[in-house]
Amino acid sequence: MNGKDEVVKKLIQQLRETLDLMHSIKNEELKEYVEVAVFDYAKEQKLKSSEIKYLVERIYNAFRGYDILQPLIDDPEITEIMINNHKEIFIERNGRTTQVDIQFESEQKLEDIIQAIVSRVNRVVNESSPIVDARLQDGSRVNVVLPPIALKGPVMTIRKFPDKPLMIEDLIEKNSITEEAADFLQKLVISKYNIFIGGGTGSGKTTFLNVLSNFIPTNERIITIEDSAELQIKRIPNLVSLETRNANTEGRGEITIRDLIRSSLRMRPDRIIVGEVRGAEALDMLQAMNTGHDGSLSTGHANSTKDMLSRLETMVLNGAELPVGVIRKQISSAIDIMIHLTRLRDNTRKVVSISEVLDVKDGEVELNPLYEFIEEGETETGVVLGELRATGNSIKNKTKAQLAGIKVEEPMIVGEQLD
Repeated sequence: MNGKDEVVKKLIQQLRETLDLMHSIKNEELKEYVEVAVFDYAKEQKLKSSEIKYLVERIYNAFRGYDILQPLIDDPEITEIMINNHKEIFIERNGRTTQVDIQFESEQKLEDIIQAIVSRVNRVVNESSPIVDARLQDGSRVNVVLPPIALKGPVMTIRKFPDKPLMIEDLIEKNSITEEAADFLQKLVISKYNIFIGGGTGSGKTTFLNVLSNFIPTNERIITIEDSAELQIKRIPNLVSLETRNANTEGRGEITIRDLIRSSLRMRPDRIIVGEVRGAEALDMLQAMNTGHDGSLSTGHANSTKDMLSRLETMVLNGAELPVGVIRKQISSAIDIMIHLTRLRDNTRKVVSISEVLDVKDGEVELNPLYEFIEEGETETGVVLGELRATGNSIKNKTKAQLAGIKVEEPMIVGEQLD
């Protein structure tokens, strides 16, 4: 522990001894007490103004914020905070992971912060239920794993989201997708094509789902269903957001994604957006898409579009013992478009394929690739060069677009000239 940490610990202890009702004091009043304690210490030690500012913020956050995590949470460049135990903290900034030179004063302090986070969203985590998903007030995703499951101490991972949700223009600027492909997807969303987004961990599925949701007409009623609410849909006034609930200490009261999907069907939705499917709820999602809720969106973990189809089969089998042929027929008739995202080796996130889902042929779900990412090498600094390009295949199912009065242009192959 360095000198600053010792000073912080000493002043925190001093304030705890003098303020018995810390939890009932208003934030402004607490800030004044902290400033007085720090200023008194600063006079003795002749501290610089920057050091005084650091101590005030650090001590105040220990009582009312997220302690040493607060500056990391406030830093807009940090996208992930990974706490392996109270002494090991890593961050991801601009796609690169590094360890930070800070640590909690004790394991108990880290556990206190964890309990404060999960209790604010009515979740419970303890030794008998040591794994939980939660979120911060700004919508950032939180995953917690406690001992005895976590061998080195409490583990917490925070996936941060930007204050201002990314728009399609931001993704085009970052070269995550081309303007042509973005326009194409916008027409599909408006036309109520059912779209499924696949990708690995950290590939940007939730962000992309949020971006596509912004294409939905504002006069529609949307139901969002998530394990932990993360979507930031701002444009839709008629929006209902549902979130799962864990079982209580007696093992009762659990509300699953499946429960929420079934309930949502009785809420007169125009579209249903399922944040992510991981298990048996895939069957309910497919059935919802197949029973008149066109334009529905969802995401799932997979390494490729074909892998995503296989995973969906497995997930459906978790919910019902159906013949594989029946499951594949369900998938092919429910999902219209599959989008796949990848985090490349240079840490950029890109749309690498857009495919149309056709019927079952020779026992397999047939795909019609519309756009594929073509890699063209990399720069000296390791930046991957390439672009999402049209394959030359045209979309076969144009019925939904025609019913919506939208003309889906034929994707133009790069290098092809207009007459």
